[in-house]
Amino acid sequence: MSAVLSPQIKPRATPHDSNALVIQLGPLRRKLTNDEFFEFCQRNRDLRIEMTKEGEMIIMMPTGSEGGNRNFSLAVEFGVWVKADGTGLGFDSSTGFTLPNGAKRSPDLAWVRKDRWEAIPKKQRKKFAPICPDFVVELRSETDDLKPLQAKMEEYIANGAELGWLIDPLEKKVHIYRPNARVKILNRPKTLSGEPQLKGLKLNLAGILE
Repeated sequence: MSAVLSPQIKPRATPHDSNALVIQLGPLRRKLTNDEFFEFCQRNRDLRIEMTKEGEMIIMMPTGSEGGNRNFSLAVEFGVWVKADGTGLGFDSSTGFTLPNGAKRSPDLAWVRKDRWEAIPKKQRKKFAPICPDFVVELRSETDDLKPLQAKMEEYIANGAELGWLIDPLEKKVHIYRPNARVKILNRPKTLSGEPQLKGLKLNLAGILE
């Protein structure tokens, strides 16, 4: 994997995340293969890494303690629903997915219908599965700019997600994304419903949006 040994590292503002470290390959190559990117992530397990459809690798800032607590609270509540519902699988922020446009993304929370997941060959599930989750959540942290997160949510919807939540504790808002619909913004909601896409899902935002 010689291309990875001499990357160009550019900590700069990008359309993806102004608080991220951007890694670009040298002039001979623009993009890692799926296997090379997976190997790069395996060698850097302590980092959260994504790759844009253009091939730029984005190393994101670590989450602060309060943000980590919000992530944990959200995952616990959602996990209770996932087990009770039984129609799909839940994934945390350490999970990477290969979207149809070629981008490698790691939502803070994701859910995939069981029939879609089981249709993926087992070998491909062990790496960054080639699928866009049916449901995704991004939780804004203190270091996140809003616009890059909004662009990421739009990318999920464009690649097949049925529902997306951008939870913004900084502005006390939740942005709800659905295909072929305008973004709906809720101010200081106490709960969130996943209906009709995720039947029975109702999350309490106490401790998450505060």
